[in-house]
Amino acid sequence: MISAEHDPRSASGGTTEERECALLARIAGRDSAAMKELYLLYHRRLARFLMRITTRYDLAEEIINDTFWVVWQHAGDFRGASRVSTWILGIAYRRGLKTLRYAGPPPADVDVEAEAATEEPTQRAELREWLDTALQRLPLEQRMVMELAYHLGHSCEEIAAIMQCPTNTVKTRMFHARRKLKTLLTTLAGPD
Repeated sequence: MISAEHDPRSASGGTTEERECALLARIAGRDSAAMKELYLLYHRRLARFLMRITTRYDLAEEIINDTFWVVWQHAGDFRGASRVSTWILGIAYRRGLKTLRYAGPPPADVDVEAEAATEEPTQRAELREWLDTALQRLPLEQRMVMELAYHLGHSCEEIAAIMQCPTNTVKTRMFHARRKLKTLLTTLAGPD
């Protein structure tokens, strides 16, 4: 079953992309109802994405608001050279990097071993915890490539547009991220 977020057909019969382009056109005309609708469509997706950049919810919300301010100001500049989601995630990515530069160092990591000792997780939950921990240990660019590809379903070309880098750079980051994840997951799993 396809979730509503990834369903290529909207309730009105057009594609999601057509609907989002129409919303951007209305936003360019300063339609605040269209802005609210686009915000509601993207808030959850952006929050998940940005919580991979920072574990601070307040910063993620600030970046989301900054992103939608840019969308409000530049909706008329969107020319359809990419998907609307690629354009918006690109704005969020760049705003996120800028915010993190000025936010200072991230808070100290949570002690994963202490958390694991307090409750007996199922294998699936434990694997998810290992993966989240391993992802957090990757350099930001590698972590974002993995998030954009595997959690949000973007192609290498779309990721390159979002991150404003060559497609081969995305592929290289993904290659190195996979190698590091393999090592990190093996370490987190411990001896057999």
